[in-house]
Amino acid sequence: QVQLVESGGGLVQPGGSLRLSCAASGSIFSLYIMGWYRQAPGKERELVARLTSHGSADYADSVQGRFTISRDNAKKTVYLQMNSLKPEDTAVYYCNAVYSLMNYWGQGTQVTVSS
Repeated sequence: QVQLVESGGGLVQPGGSLRLSCAASGSIFSLYIMGWYRQAPGKERELVARLTSHGSADYADSVQGRFTISRDNAKKTVYLQMNSLKPEDTAVYYCNAVYSLMNYWGQGTQVTVSS
């Protein structure tokens, strides 16, 4: 059982940076595939970044080179460093944890990029 709580969202100007955090509970956190998804109004939820316990990472083409996902197993926390933010990045960002057939979601944190 994993519970996820996102934080770090807010309002930033284009070109700015933001760091999202996802604090997780659970005794097997290090075995979960952790990822960040986002959903903008009127759009489908999409994968932003995903990092496995083996160190592999996947990024959406739209954020490649700008976003970085990382995890701290000791703190049971996954991060999403977002640089060079664009208005198109505006969305609710959700933390996700997957292990085998188990799938968990956080409640989301709002990121708004606007000038």
